Amino acid sequence: MTQIGHKLICEMHGPDDLVEYAQLTDESNFDFAMISDHYHPWTSSQGQSPMVWNVIGAISQATDGLRLGTGVTCPTTRIHPAIIAQAAATAGTQLPGQFFLGVGTGENLSEHVLGDRWPEHDVRLAKLEEAIDIIRTLWEGETASYDGEYYTVENARVYTLPDELPPIPIAADGPKTARVAGEVGDGLIAVNPDEDLVQEFETAGGGDKPKYGEVAVCYDEDEQAAIERAHDLWPQEGLPGELMWELPTPAHFEQATAAVSEDDIAGMVCCGADPDEHVEAIQEFVDAGFDRVTVHQIGSNQAEFVEFYDETVLPAVR
Repeated sequence: MTQIGHKLICEMHGPDDLVEYAQLTDESNFDFAMISDHYHPWTSSQGQSPMVWNVIGAISQATDGLRLGTGVTCPTTRIHPAIIAQAAATAGTQLPGQFFLGVGTGENLSEHVLGDRWPEHDVRLAKLEEAIDIIRTLWEGETASYDGEYYTVENARVYTLPDELPPIPIAADGPKTARVAGEVGDGLIAVNPDEDLVQEFETAGGGDKPKYGEVAVCYDEDEQAAIERAHDLWPQEGLPGELMWELPTPAHFEQATAAVSEDDIAGMVCCGADPDEHVEAIQEFVDAGFDRVTVHQIGSNQAEFVEFYDETVLPAVR
């Protein structure tokens, strides 16, 4: 049976609200939650960007049995992989058997803030592979040093380790990263219902590992209000090509999305309160081979969204 998750968006909600939404998820019929990891929001209208690891710690104390993963953390630039190893091990201890560390190659938007050069994709992918190796090495619980092509670790040991180490699924937007996810990851994460991506992942060793898709929706009884809100708060959904990974600041995203119209967003994001349309948006990922689909509700009406999904969408999907 396809598992359905609830996406908690740090770019749009403050820490206390995110904890409240995690509690809603925990008490609902959703199967899991994922939480984004950003330094900046995409646009200033989104207005937030709390430190995800603080929020995860708070969620662990406010929920009971919620399965939660990052969607996704970039462990290569803004934060050294040795620090991510410690942070994720702590999260796994606080959420025993319930935490997973979703990782990816990142976006310039959040990763350039320390003045590091933003390299081409092949380098970012190589850095990600090395970072995962460091994280898993430190999760062995011994004092370790690492002299890699991109990172150095000297006499480091992660003392606080969970009994069950977090899985590390990898986000992919193209075949090369999907192959790496199949080879070294514990799952696949993608934001497009791309059957070819799933096939690349499975062929490279993904097999029966989890495959997480993510779909953005905007529930509202007033469809036009939903379209307007999605356009105001999530316009980057309409950006083409590699702009999502390359633009460096919210101001640049605001300039780029000035050309994205409400009609563009209405054609890309499921807006309104027709349960059949929400089911269809999820089914696109299921048909492409994803066995887990995370739903991102655009806006602050999360309680109404969760109730709507509990009563109409989730039973229909299942």
